[in-house]
Amino acid sequence: METDMDDTDIVRRIGELTDEEHRLQRAHSGEPLVGEELARLNSLEVALDQCWDFLRQRRARREAGQDPDAAAIRPGSVVEGYQQ
Repeated sequence: METDMDDTDIVRRIGELTDEEHRLQRAHSGEPLVGEELARLNSLEVALDQCWDFLRQRRARREAGQDPDAAAIRPGSVVEGYQQ
């Protein structure tokens, strides 16, 4: 993901990742994912968490009167540690 994305780009990317996640899950309805497909699903989940975090950062900065473009994409290891 690129840091020069605006909110619209981020929301579009979230939609693309979600669509791919759903396609992958539907293709294996009732069967567990394994191997490359399981790795891809995990990768999608991390990318989605990063996108949502980045979008939240941008919105929070904007609401606080700060530059939303100063938001940074956090590593997957960080965003995966957040509690929902």
